[in-house]
Amino acid sequence: MAENGALPPGWNPRFHEDLVGLDPYDPEARAFAAHLDRMERTGPTFTVEACLDQVADFAESSSRTGGLRYWVSALVVVLIVLGLLVTAWDIALHTVAFLSR
Repeated sequence: MAENGALPPGWNPRFHEDLVGLDPYDPEARAFAAHLDRMERTGPTFTVEACLDQVADFAESSSRTGGLRYWVSALVVVLIVLGLLVTAWDIALHTVAFLSR
């Protein structure tokens, strides 16, 4: 592949820092570089935006997996949604009972 000075799509500067010697065009090496970027990402985790970013990371990672890990992550999501629905129903029932006194 000829070098024309332009960076290839998906280029990560880690190949000059942490991953010296790995082929930057190898899809597995690129995936590992993206994984390292996600693991070393820092920032406030107490904001709504940060929580949504973490949910997005979970969704992306669960869509990359297959087999048992996929079904376990799907079960976790279903249980979270079920917990939210039960909580909302309980709050609604207590609110109606409180307002009907």
